[in-house]
Amino acid sequence: MNRSTSQSVEPAAARTTKESSPSGISWAAITSYLALLAGGIALFFVIRALGDGLSAPAPPEGAKPVGRPLPGQVDVVLHVMATLAAVIFLGSALGRLCRYLGQPAVIGEVVAGIMLGPSLLGALSPDAMHWLIPSADTDPKGQVGAAMRAVSQLGVILYMFLVGLELNATRLAGRAHAAVAVSHTSIVLPFVLGAGLALGLYPIFSHAGVPFTSFALFMGVAMSITAFPVLARILTDRKMEKTDLGVMALSCAAADDVSAWCLLALVVGVARENVASAAWVIVLAIAFIAFMFLLVRPLLIYLVGRDSHQPRPLSPTAISATFLAVLLSSLATEAIGIHAIFGAFLLGAVIPHDSRIAREFAVKLKDFVTVFLLPAFFAFTGMRTQINLLSGAESWLWCGAIILAATAGKFGGSIAAARLSGMPWRESAALGALMNTRGLMELIVLNIGLDLGVISPTLFAMMVVMALVTTATTAPVLEWLTPAGKVETDASQGSSAGSSTINSFTGDSLDRQHGDLSTRRDSSKAEPPSLQSTGAPAL
Repeated sequence: MNRSTSQSVEPAAARTTKESSPSGISWAAITSYLALLAGGIALFFVIRALGDGLSAPAPPEGAKPVGRPLPGQVDVVLHVMATLAAVIFLGSALGRLCRYLGQPAVIGEVVAGIMLGPSLLGALSPDAMHWLIPSADTDPKGQVGAAMRAVSQLGVILYMFLVGLELNATRLAGRAHAAVAVSHTSIVLPFVLGAGLALGLYPIFSHAGVPFTSFALFMGVAMSITAFPVLARILTDRKMEKTDLGVMALSCAAADDVSAWCLLALVVGVARENVASAAWVIVLAIAFIAFMFLLVRPLLIYLVGRDSHQPRPLSPTAISATFLAVLLSSLATEAIGIHAIFGAFLLGAVIPHDSRIAREFAVKLKDFVTVFLLPAFFAFTGMRTQINLLSGAESWLWCGAIILAATAGKFGGSIAAARLSGMPWRESAALGALMNTRGLMELIVLNIGLDLGVISPTLFAMMVVMALVTTATTAPVLEWLTPAGKVETDASQGSSAGSSTINSFTGDSLDRQHGDLSTRRDSSKAEPPSLQSTGAPAL
């Protein structure tokens, strides 16, 4: 009985193996599928044979030839994706190298954009550079450059929105007088030095079509910038964000950012219009700022307060409404006559920094903006930076003078104000070194100046070199002024005093931040709400 059963089972198993493919699909199904494909192809050839005998009207004037691109037409998407891939790869590699050398990663990312532009790759192999960014002959309309500009401007707008979310006005309350004094001194002194330097630069590197007033104002503002995100990253890497010096530096940088961007808005308004029209632009800008702080901010505080304790993530409606607000605010400042990035920055500043919407946007947008969109800005800046324009000794001497004036203004002004505020010499010098950091913020300002035609490509290249040099010197000077042992001692004291900094641009592990803050919540229910945020950018 068992023998007959096994004999009947074996042929069935054999038949199943023969009728099925190794993946379990029956041979009948495969045969049917192949027959379907063959039938479809055969029917198409029948339709093609019938259609070849048909006649059509003559092509209209200007019709695109089939299979051939129109004159001046390029594959914009291909070139933009290739450029982004190249600058992300090279910027990431150079950024890691800079971090290994104790420098901010932004230096490597900026250098990557310059290397892929005419300064290096274009000088070594123009064909390789034109494979990324086509030449004027291949792309006479500048379609690829326009696309890169659009992507880079979108990245900068979102980046400035995140920088605005970084601002925490309540943390400035205890240090407001000292922070404002140091910040404004570190703005006024380099502004005056930059405007004075314009007396020598204007006859050589400008032309009669640029009013001297606009040129001098822009040079002053360009000298006055401090890179708040880069400064915060340097402090976090050295574990100084909780020290008295670190909190003071972040407070000064925040006040510096607000003042400098307001001043830049004024300069852009003057540069775009004549003096009479610029007054109207200034009035509209002040009205818009008042509208944002007196009407929009209270409304946002009310709305985010209702939703701050909800455990669920932000709804798609809230996310889309926030992006719409960013675009409308940017559009409003662009229409007024100041730059679009000022509207994005202002909207971020009026959103409560410890709200759930600020925390989630800071965490979710940070990587996408800084890793994917900002490289387009670095590539766009690299395309416009031509170091080879600094060909003679005179150009390099003027470049050195710009670096010297920028450093003397920021470093010297910050030291003087800090000493008058009662800070020791060593801490005052360290604060001056930190305030001399420019980085990405300076590049944003310089691109605005080049777009407006206020500065020439040669002066643009000089200012880019100045931004790189001043940013690169910050970490070594800070290392010399603040030994590691002293930093650790001050950090422990600052931590016990309750100082805290959470910066979404610092690159710290968010998991570690979540864990630390959860422990604090459990151990102290009376802790201020600003310390209970998970990943919120705060000062």
